[in-house]
Amino acid sequence: MTMKGRSRGSGSSDEKILTSLDLGIKTLAWLALYAYLQSQFLKSGEQKYPLSLRLWWALLVLVSCYCLVIDLIYYKKYQTLSTLFWLSDIISIVMGIFFFFVGFWGKKDGKDSHLQEPLLNGSATNVRESNKAIKGDEAVTPYANASIFSIITFSWMGPLVSLGFKKTLDLEDVPQLANFDSVRGAFPILNNKLESDGGVSKRVTTLMLSKGLIFMTWREISLSAVYVLVYTLASYVGPYLIDTFVQYLNGRRNFENEGFVLVFVFFIAKVFECLSQRHWFFKVQQAGFRARAALVAKIYNKGLTLSCQSKQGHTSGEIINFMSVDAERIGDFGWYLHDPWMVILQVGLALVVLYRNLGLASLATLVATVVVMLANVPLGSLQEKFQDKLMKSKDKRMKATSEVLRNMRILKLQAWEMKFLSKILELRNVETGWLKKYVYTSAVTTFVFWGAPTFISVVTFGACMVMGIPLESGKILSALATFRILQGPIYDLPDTISMIVQTKVSLDRIASFLSLDDLQPDVIERLPMGSSDTAIEIIDGNFCWDLSSASPTLKDINLRVSHGMRIAICGTVGSGKSSLLSCILGELPKVSGIVRLSGRKSYVAQSPWIQSGKIEENILFGNDMDRQHYERVLEACSLKKDLEILSHGDQTIIGERGINLSGGQKQRIQIARALYQDADIYLFDDPFSAVDAHTGTHLFNECILGLLDSKTVIYVTHQVEFLPIADLILVMKDGRISQAGKYNDILKSGSDFMELVGAHKEALSALDSTKAGATSVGKDSDRGNAKNSLQKKESRNDQNDERDDAMGTNGQLIQEEEREKGRVGLSVYWKYITTAFGGLLVPFILLAQILFQVLQIGSNYWMAWATPVSKDAVPLVGSFTLIIVYVALSIGSSLCILARASLLVTAGYKTATMLFNKMHKCIFRAPMSFFDSTPSGRILNRASTDQSAVDLNIPSLVGNFAFSLIQLLGIIAVMSQVAWQVFIVFIPVIAICIWLQNYYIRSARELSRLVGVCKAPVIQHFSETLSGSSTIRSFDQESRFRDTSMKLIDAYSRPKFHTSGAMEWLCVRLDILSLVTFAFSLIFLIMIPEGTIDPSVAGLAVTYGLNLNMLQSWVVRNLCSLENRIISVERILQYTSIPSEPPLVVDSSRPESQWPSNGEINIQNLQVRYAPHMPLVLRGISCTFFGGKRTGIVGRTGSGKSTLIQTLFRIVEPADGQILIDTTNISSIGLHDLRSRLSIIPQDPTMFEGTVRSNLDPLEEYTDEQIWEALDKCQLGDEVRKKEGKLDSAVSENGENWSVGQRQLVCLGRVLLKKSKILVLDEATASVDTATDNLIQQTLRKHFYDSTVITIAHRITSVVDSDMVLLLDHGLVKEYDSPKMLLEDKSSSFSKLVAEYSTRSSSSNENLIEI
Repeated sequence: MTMKGRSRGSGSSDEKILTSLDLGIKTLAWLALYAYLQSQFLKSGEQKYPLSLRLWWALLVLVSCYCLVIDLIYYKKYQTLSTLFWLSDIISIVMGIFFFFVGFWGKKDGKDSHLQEPLLNGSATNVRESNKAIKGDEAVTPYANASIFSIITFSWMGPLVSLGFKKTLDLEDVPQLANFDSVRGAFPILNNKLESDGGVSKRVTTLMLSKGLIFMTWREISLSAVYVLVYTLASYVGPYLIDTFVQYLNGRRNFENEGFVLVFVFFIAKVFECLSQRHWFFKVQQAGFRARAALVAKIYNKGLTLSCQSKQGHTSGEIINFMSVDAERIGDFGWYLHDPWMVILQVGLALVVLYRNLGLASLATLVATVVVMLANVPLGSLQEKFQDKLMKSKDKRMKATSEVLRNMRILKLQAWEMKFLSKILELRNVETGWLKKYVYTSAVTTFVFWGAPTFISVVTFGACMVMGIPLESGKILSALATFRILQGPIYDLPDTISMIVQTKVSLDRIASFLSLDDLQPDVIERLPMGSSDTAIEIIDGNFCWDLSSASPTLKDINLRVSHGMRIAICGTVGSGKSSLLSCILGELPKVSGIVRLSGRKSYVAQSPWIQSGKIEENILFGNDMDRQHYERVLEACSLKKDLEILSHGDQTIIGERGINLSGGQKQRIQIARALYQDADIYLFDDPFSAVDAHTGTHLFNECILGLLDSKTVIYVTHQVEFLPIADLILVMKDGRISQAGKYNDILKSGSDFMELVGAHKEALSALDSTKAGATSVGKDSDRGNAKNSLQKKESRNDQNDERDDAMGTNGQLIQEEEREKGRVGLSVYWKYITTAFGGLLVPFILLAQILFQVLQIGSNYWMAWATPVSKDAVPLVGSFTLIIVYVALSIGSSLCILARASLLVTAGYKTATMLFNKMHKCIFRAPMSFFDSTPSGRILNRASTDQSAVDLNIPSLVGNFAFSLIQLLGIIAVMSQVAWQVFIVFIPVIAICIWLQNYYIRSARELSRLVGVCKAPVIQHFSETLSGSSTIRSFDQESRFRDTSMKLIDAYSRPKFHTSGAMEWLCVRLDILSLVTFAFSLIFLIMIPEGTIDPSVAGLAVTYGLNLNMLQSWVVRNLCSLENRIISVERILQYTSIPSEPPLVVDSSRPESQWPSNGEINIQNLQVRYAPHMPLVLRGISCTFFGGKRTGIVGRTGSGKSTLIQTLFRIVEPADGQILIDTTNISSIGLHDLRSRLSIIPQDPTMFEGTVRSNLDPLEEYTDEQIWEALDKCQLGDEVRKKEGKLDSAVSENGENWSVGQRQLVCLGRVLLKKSKILVLDEATASVDTATDNLIQQTLRKHFYDSTVITIAHRITSVVDSDMVLLLDHGLVKEYDSPKMLLEDKSSSFSKLVAEYSTRSSSSNENLIEI
C-alpha cells in the first residue's frame, strides 16, 4: 500500500482505476498466499500454526499500522485523502490483528478452540490421528458444544468433511447425535404429550399429533422463524436501494462517499441474508429429523402392541409405509413450515418497495399477485387428489411386492413368478396412471409460476402507462428485482400447498394407525409366583379373534393347570388348538370369563419365527450368556452337530426369516430359545412336526421330559405317541374342549379322541405289516417309566445339518449391503438421461431453457435501455412500443417454459417407467440364491424409496441443475457486459468454488449412501417385529426390541443430520465467495468515472448481481442434491444387472405336450454345491425313480434330501452329472417347461392374499367345476361352501385367516388340479394331525396311482408303504431298495429308523391293542 503517485492527485480518473486494480490484485495475492499456507498447515496435522505463517501475519499487522500512520500524516498535510485508502487501511488492520491473534493464541493445545477454526476446515485437522480412541460410535457431534463462531460458520462440520476428503466415510466415523436430537431425547417428549392429551380414550387425532410434534420442536421452529424474518427483510434491501444506486451512477450525489455507503449497506444486507437463510434451512431440517425419529419410534411401539384384529386390517406392507414414507414426509415438511406467513410478509414488503417507486401502480401488482396465487388453488387441489391416489396405489403395489418376495421359492417351484410379475406390473400401471396425471399437473404449475414475474411486471408497467406514471430505468430495475424476489414465494406456493396437503394426509394416516385397538391389557390376571399352586386357570372362557363375529373361536373353556403338570392338546385341523395357546398368552381377545396366570412364560410358535442375526443371539434372546446352561440347551435341542457343520458355528448369521436354515433347524433354534429363558410355564405349538422321527424323540425326551421335568408344560401335538406321557390330555373340537383326562381314561370314553388314535393305529398297522419281524416292546405308560420308554441310544452321525443354505464355508450368507464407493460414475447419469427415447428430448429441453433465458434477459435489457434514467431525460421510444415489445418478449419466454416443463416431465415419467420394468424383470428372473442372500428389505427399499425418488424427484433435480447453470451463465454474461473486470475476481472465485465443491462432495456422497444403507435395517427390524410380535410379547421382551429400534433409528438419523450440516457448511462458504464477486463489481462501478457506462445497464447488472450468490449456491446445491439423489438410480441400476436364471423356455428344445408320459427319473452321478467356492452337498448320487412308482426319501436332517428336490426343479444347478426325466436331460429344456410339468407340495404351506380361487388357480387355467372338484377331494369343499363368498371368499396376507393344516390342504388342492405325472411331497404333512395325514395319503394314492410320487417325510408311516425307499447320508446314497427288503436286513439304517419310530409309538400302541 505504497504512497506512490498519491501526491499527483486523486483527481486523475485513469490513475484512480489503476490504483483500484493494484489494490484488487494485491488483495488476491495476499489471500492466495494465506490459503496456500493454511492448506499446508491442514495437511501437516500439527497442533500449532507453522512459524512462517505466524511471522507472515505479524508482518501484515506491522505493514498495516505503518500504512495507517503514513496516511494520517498525509491527511494532516493536504487535508484530503481518497476514501479507498481509508477503507483498505481499516480492513488490513482488522484482518491483521485477527490473524495475529489466531496465530499466537488460537491453537495452544489439542482441544477444539473454535476461535482459530479456519473458515474452510473447522477445528480438526486430523481427527483420526488426534482422536483414534474416539470412534463415531462414542463421540458426540461437535455441534453439541460448538462455539458461537463455529455455529455461525458451520465450522463444527469441518472435522467430518476433512475426514471424508481423506478416506471413504463409514458409519463409525459419523459422530453420535446430541441427546436433544436423538430419538431417546425426542420420543419421550412426543409420547408424554400424546398420552397427556389423549387421556383415558388413548385415541390419537391428527390435531393431537400435530400439537405433539410442534411441542417437541418448538425451539427449532421459533429460531428458524427469526431467521426467516431476518432473511426476508435483508433480501428487500437490494431492490429498495437500486434506484438510488442508478441515480448515483447518473451523477446525483446526496452526500459525500455515498457510493461507499451504498456498497457497504448492500454488502451487509447480503451477509445477513446469506447467513440467516443457511441457519433457517439447517434448523428446519433439524426439527424434521427429530420429528421423523420420534414418529418412527411411536409407530414401532404401536406395532408391538397391536391386536391381531387391528393387524388384519393393515398388512405389514402398509404399516411399514407409515414408517418409511409418511413419517419421512412429515419430517420434510419443515422446509415449507414458514412459507404461509412468509409469503404475506414478502408480498407486503414488495408492495412497500413498489409504492415508493411506482406509486399507485403497485395496487395493480397486488391484484396480479393475488390472481396468480388464486390460479394455483385448482392446480393445488388436483395435485393433492392425484398424490393421494398415487400413494394408495403405491401401497397396494408394495403389499403385493413384499408378499411375492416372501414366497419367491414357491413361485419359482410352481413356475408362477412371471404371472405374479405381471400382477405387480398391472398394479404399477395403475400407479403410473396417477403419476402421469400428477407430473403433468406439476408441469402446468411450473409454467404458471415461472411465468408469474413476467405476468406481474406486464400488468404493473401497463398500469403505469395507463395512469401516466413516468417510468425511469432505476425504478423499473427496482421493480424487476422485486418481482424476481416475489417469484420465490409465488413459485413455492403450489409446493407449499401440496406439501401441507400431503403432510395432512400422512398425519391422518399415522393418527388413525396410532388409534387402532391394542391387545386387551386386562385379558390375563397375573398372580405372583408362589402365591398359589395353580399355574394357569381359565374359568368360563369365551374368546374370539374377531370381536364383531357372532360365534366365538373358543367356547366354554374351563381349565386348571397346577405347577409342574404336563398338558397335551390334540384335535383335528382347525379345531382351535393354537387358539387355546393364544388365549393363555393373552393374544386372543376375551369375550367373557377369567384367565389367571402365575409365573413367567415361554412360547414356541407353530411357524418358526427367527430373527436375522447370529444363531447365538437368537437363542440368548437378550439374556446374558451362561455357558453351562447354553451348552445343555444346545445338547437338548440336538444343535451341537449342526453348529459343527456351519462354518461359523453359533456365530453364523441367519438370513431374513431364517432363510439359510432348514425347517427342522429353525424349529430347534426356536425351542432352544424357549428353553434358555428359564421360565415357569412353557407353551409348545406342535414344534415336533418339522423334525424327523429320531430328532422328534430326542427333543421330546431331552426338553419336555428332561430340562423341563419340573416345569409346567402345555404342548399341542399331532403325534399320538407323545400323548400317554401327559398328565392331562385336552381334545379340541370346533373350539371346545370335547374331552379331557388321562390317556387311558379318555380313550375309553369318547369318539373324538378315538378318531385321532384310530388313524394312528391304522398308520402303525401299515407299518407292522411291512415290517417283517421288527419287534415292538410294550412299556408301562405311567410317568415313572415314560422317560425310559422314550430314551434311545443316539446314533453317531446324529445331526448333520441340512446344508440347504447358500452359505459359504468362509463367508457368511447375508453380506453387508453393498454400497458403491467414490464418485457416482458419469455412466449412471448417462444411462439415466438416455433411458427415455435414447436421450432425444434432452437437447430440446436445454434449447427451451436457453431461449427462455435469452428472452427474459432481453426483455429486462429492453426495459432498462429504452426508459430514461431520470425525469429530465427524453425517452428513446414511445411508451406503447415499450410495452408491446416487452409483452412480446415475455410471452415468448413463457412459452419456452411451458415447452421445457412438458418435455422434462415426459422424459422423467418415461425413464421412471422403464427403470421400474427393467429392475423388476431382473429381480423376478434372478436365481433363488439371490433371494436367499438378500434381505427383502433391501429389495423393497429400491422398489419404494428409490423408485419414489426416480418417479418424483430426480427429473426435477436433473432439470434444475441444468437450468440453474444456464441462468448463472446468463447473469455472468450480463455483468461482464458492464464490467469485464469482474472476471479478475470471478475466475479465481469460481476456481475456489469448484475446489470447495470437490472437497465437500466426497463426504456428502458417502453420507448420502450411508443414509440409504442405514434405512433398510430400520424397516427390516420393524417388519421382523411385526411378524414375531406374539413371540416377543410372550417372552416379555418388548423393551429390548424398542431399545434396538431406537439404536437403528439414530443410526439412520446420524448421517442424515450430518449430510444437512455438510450442505450448509459448503453453502456458507460459497455465499461468502459470491459476495466477494458482487462487492468487487459494485466497488468497480462506483470507482469508474461518470459517463463511462450507461447507468441503466449498470443498474441491470446490479439487479442480476443481487441474485448471484443465490444462483451460485443454487447451482452447487443442485449438483450436490443431484449427486446425493442419483444414488437412487445407481441402486436401481445395480439390480438391473443381477445374473439371471437359465431361460424359461428354450425354443429349440421344447418337450412334447404329453411329457413326461412315463415319469421315470434317472439320476446320474449328481453333484451339487451351492456356490463355486463351497463344498459339495450331494456328492455323486446315481439312482432311478421308476415311472408310476412311489419313492420315499429319508435321512437325517442335513443329509441332502431337500437339495435333491431343489436340483430336480433346477432351483440349484448341478455342478456335475445330470438328471433325465423320460430320457430328456432337464438341463437342456427351459425352466418353465420343466417346473410347470412337475408338482410339489412344499414344506411351508403358502397362501397368497386374494381369493380361494386365485390361490388354487393363479394362472386362471381351470373352470369353477374343476376347482370345486379339487376342493372336495382335499376335504375343503364344505369349509369353503360355508363361507359367504364361496370361491371368491377372501384370503388375508399369508393366509392368516386359515389354520396351518388348512393351508396344507389348499396346497394339496393345487396339485390335484394340476395332475402332473411327477409329484413331490416335501414334508408335506408335517403340520397336520395323523387323521388328516392319512386322508392326504389316501387322496394321493387314489388320484396319483399312476404318477411318480417322491416323498420326503419325517413320519416313517408316510414312506413305509412306498414302492422304493432312498436313504441319504452326507449327500450319498446309503440305501436304495424296497422297504420290505430293507426291513428284512436288520443291520440296515432304514430298519433302525423304523424300529425307533415303533419304539416311541409302542406305549400308545399297547393301549390301542387293549381296546
